[in-house]
Amino acid sequence: MTATEMTLQLTIDCADPRRLVLFWAEALRYVPEPPPEGHASWQEYWRALGVPEDELADGAGELPESIVDPKGLGPRVWFQAVPEPKTTKNRLHLDLKVGGGRTVPLLERRDRVDSEVTRLTALGASVLYTMDEPDGMDYYAVVLRDPEGNEFCVV
Repeated sequence: MTATEMTLQLTIDCADPRRLVLFWAEALRYVPEPPPEGHASWQEYWRALGVPEDELADGAGELPESIVDPKGLGPRVWFQAVPEPKTTKNRLHLDLKVGGGRTVPLLERRDRVDSEVTRLTALGASVLYTMDEPDGMDYYAVVLRDPEGNEFCVV
């Protein structure tokens, strides 16, 4: 990679990376990131890098803590374990754009969004509120929380 090339990774602080890996892999239609080539597991990889055993004692590296787009188009998402709980509204959130945009009739967009919301709540998301502004704005979206309370929108 040259100095002018760059990739993007999203990092989400959380209490339980494994739980969010399972949720967000399904939500984004991603897959848990496999361990680097030549390593049977993430734990084996971290040991090869010299990570001390006491840092691996809590099961770190047994399961992936990141997800990747199987098509290689979207950014890697890493779920970083942190000791403090989430306390305020996100300053950054994801918009899952499934409606098709304003060229799609509002009723069809609403059906697409509602269908995705049903899928995501079955995975563990919870609905916060709906933004339904058909007069003038012609806008429809649903704001949800993931299993740890991180807000995101389905548009």
